[in-house]
Amino acid sequence: MVDAEDVRRVALALPHTVEIPSDGFDFRVADKGFVWSYPERVPGKPRVIRLDIAVLYVGDEAEKQALLLGEPDVFFTTPGYDGLPLVLLRLGQIDLERLGELVTDAWRMRVPEVLRGGVQGADA
Repeated sequence: MVDAEDVRRVALALPHTVEIPSDGFDFRVADKGFVWSYPERVPGKPRVIRLDIAVLYVGDEAEKQALLLGEPDVFFTTPGYDGLPLVLLRLGQIDLERLGELVTDAWRMRVPEVLRGGVQGADA
């Protein structure tokens, strides 16, 4: 089981990562977000930043669907994310090793090749 501080440590260990000031966590590389805390919106209520759920960049719809169908206890989505290459990740359902893999893969999909600097991931 991991938490927001684990996300912060993993993300900031990746080269050229910047944390954007927010009520939760928000990490970018080359001005492109790759993992951030979920801003839950319930109609008629104020937005709530969920530190137990991360929004994770996954690259494309096929990868998104594979994660959602393969591990519905870990990954989910909401109508606000329809058509976007993003999944919601329940941090309490994974360990630190898996978090590292997921965040690194998201980072690799967003970082320009010139900044990659030898960081390995699933598609390396």
